[in-house]
Formats: sequence, structure tokens, C-alpha cells
Amino acid sequence: MRTMDAVRVALLREVLAGTEWPASARRFAGFLRSSVVPHGGGLLLVGTAEYEPWHLAAHLVDESVWSGRPELAPTLVRHRVRSGDPAHLAVGLGRIESAGRGATLLVVAPSRPDGGLLERVHDARRAGATVLSLDGGDAELLGLAHETLTVAPDAEVDLDTVQHLVSAATGENCLPPAPRGRLRFRDRLSRLADQLTAPPAACW
Repeated sequence: MRTMDAVRVALLREVLAGTEWPASARRFAGFLRSSVVPHGGGLLLVGTAEYEPWHLAAHLVDESVWSGRPELAPTLVRHRVRSGDPAHLAVGLGRIESAGRGATLLVVAPSRPDGGLLERVHDARRAGATVLSLDGGDAELLGLAHETLTVAPDAEVDLDTVQHLVSAATGENCLPPAPRGRLRFRDRLSRLADQLTAPPAACW
């Protein structure tokens, strides 16, 4: 499954070569990696009342294992928790209220978050948490975040696509060097797939 995801991301990067998105995703992922520290407050991932970032949560869990960075596995914070939900799906918005220094809060919001979530994000930032957003351009959320990656409604990609790019880049311990010379499409795709599916190497 992880190999298939890596191939999909490699294809996405090839299709989007020459646009801002591969580099922007890597920049954002680098900020995310540096903000989540071992033995810190952890990574909290929250969406809006209408949109829960299930797939991003699952991909970040996978990337945390492959990169040897367990702290990158997020806690998915949900707007609605039902009795009987398993523990990993039973974390409500109250968890954000306890986020403080050392914690990282990643907000995924295709549209404007409701006032209750924005208030909690504001309080978490004031308490010292690092706030990041993958968003559709809401001005208030942008004002709260330390780092943002905005996917405008008229962009050539959608937010789900950008989440794939970000999660894959988050798991990269080292960015691969740019290939020299001109390579055929199949050769470039093969090289990217090999780099994405290989066990992580240490950076020196």
C-alpha cells in the first residue's frame, strides 16, 4: 500500500513539475517536521465540522513509521465524538484547549472554520502551540497560523492532492538531489518511486 502511494505521489510530482506545488509542499512539510519535536506536545490534526482529514492522518501515521519519527503520527481531533468510538477516534475539540508550548496544531480547512474552532486555535496559539494550516484562504485562519499552505478555489490542484504531496514530503528524511541532465519520463518516474519507497537514510 505504501509503495502504491509513493508511486502516486511520484506521478503527481511529475505532472505538477514546473508549478509551485511540489516545492511549496516540501517547504510546508519541512516546517511541520521541524515544529514537531520528540517528547514535545505532539501533533494535533483537526479539520472543520464538514471536513475531517482522515486520509492525511493515515498517511502521516505511515510516514512517521517509515521515517523513524513516531512523533509525526498525529492525534486526529474530531468535532463529533460518539460513545463507542475507538480511543484513536474519540478525541474531541477539548484536546485543543490543552495544547500549549511544545504542541503543534495542524488545521485542514477547505472552507472557513466555524467560530468555535477558530477561538480554540487562537487560545492554543496564545498558550504557545505552533499553528499550521492547509486551507482555502480564510483570512482569519491565515492570521492565526505560523505557517500556511493555501489552495485557492481556482488553483490547478485541490486540497486533497496537496495533502498527498505534504504527507509524502513529511516522511522524507533527506530530499533527493536533483537528477543531472535530461531523463526520459519513465526513468524519472522510476527513480522517484525508488527514492520514495526506499528505507529512510540519515542526514549528515
